[in-house]
Amino acid sequence: MKNCLINQYIEKIEQNNIVSKTDINGVITFVSEEFCRISGYNKEELIGKTHNLVRHPDVPDENFVKLWKTILKKDTYKATVKNLSKSGETFYLNTTVFPIIDDNDDIIEFVAVRFDVTEAVKANKELEKRDKAFMELNLTLEEKVKKQTQELLELNKNLEKKIKHEVEKNSKSQKIMFQQSKLASMGEMIGNIAHQWRQPLNHLNIILYKLKKEFAKDEKEFKKSYKEAKDITRQMSNTIEDFSDFFKPDKKIEQFFVNEIIKQSYSFLEKTLANENIDISFESCGDYKIAGYPNEFSHVLINIINNARDILNNTQGLKTIKIKTDFTHDEILHNCVAISIEDSGEGINNKIIDKIFEPYFTTKHKSSGTGIGLYMCKQIIENSMNGIISVENRKSGACFIIKIPCLKECECLI
Repeated sequence: MKNCLINQYIEKIEQNNIVSKTDINGVITFVSEEFCRISGYNKEELIGKTHNLVRHPDVPDENFVKLWKTILKKDTYKATVKNLSKSGETFYLNTTVFPIIDDNDDIIEFVAVRFDVTEAVKANKELEKRDKAFMELNLTLEEKVKKQTQELLELNKNLEKKIKHEVEKNSKSQKIMFQQSKLASMGEMIGNIAHQWRQPLNHLNIILYKLKKEFAKDEKEFKKSYKEAKDITRQMSNTIEDFSDFFKPDKKIEQFFVNEIIKQSYSFLEKTLANENIDISFESCGDYKIAGYPNEFSHVLINIINNARDILNNTQGLKTIKIKTDFTHDEILHNCVAISIEDSGEGINNKIIDKIFEPYFTTKHKSSGTGIGLYMCKQIIENSMNGIISVENRKSGACFIIKIPCLKECECLI
């Protein structure tokens, strides 16, 4: 009865698994239905042959030398084996080969039990391919960072030389202060980029760590994470380009739309502000074309936003910066665009509000303020943009108002 049950058990294993038997010379004496199905050969084609019939040409001879050396020593051999079906398709099997020993300790035959792992192997190869693509993407990004860093270093050297040259020529102090302001902005912008990159780099590391697990469980989730990682690296690369463009000197008056420069300016600080729990918003009734120097105008906006940020970091409660644009009429400028930048920082002391545009006037500590930022903003708006800049206290906090003439052909483009 016991032998009958064992025979039934063996029969079930052979019927439902990929099983084959060979004699001591490696000639096939038995194959299961599953073996026939996955190999594409019928029993008549397999029995009497060797397993070379399904051997993949990529498998080196030393693998089979190791197999025979192991099983002839009466040990069990285990490996993942690459095979070739009758139709020429590749399939992978986790294979266990062991000898059957008689009472005299002699080998009677060899039995091989296998499990199909083709999909798992293909998935792993696909994952390796994606990993390689990530490595190439990272190398490209590193090269770009290196190149842009070198350009920024050269730009910094050129700015320092220019300041020194202006001082030696005893030129106007306004030009010197303008260059000082640009250098100060460069330091602030480098800090902002560091803030912008810290979070996406951490996020990217988490995504890469999750990729292998996600691919094995859900290919859709893997592709989603893969796209997310690529988007992060692309955004980081774009930050470098935007930062480089910001410090290119403007030499020609350009016509440009106000909203585009506003969005570009606060986008440099958006991540940093979010990390400091400061909410920045932008509202516009339409877009307005003006003439001037886009980079200098952007410099003004960033300077005012940074000042608001410093105030808000020392303020309790809700922290907001609201930027608005509107078309208005001014007695001096006539048709113009009004840009307001309002914070919730409780306002400016009325005793000093009339002095904040004076050169070297600052309420900050010497280590964190030069007192030329708002003075240079005033010079840029009035002398380079033919506009007006002012400040007033409102219910929530301080509000800077910039008015710049609109071009006649585009006084109010909505």
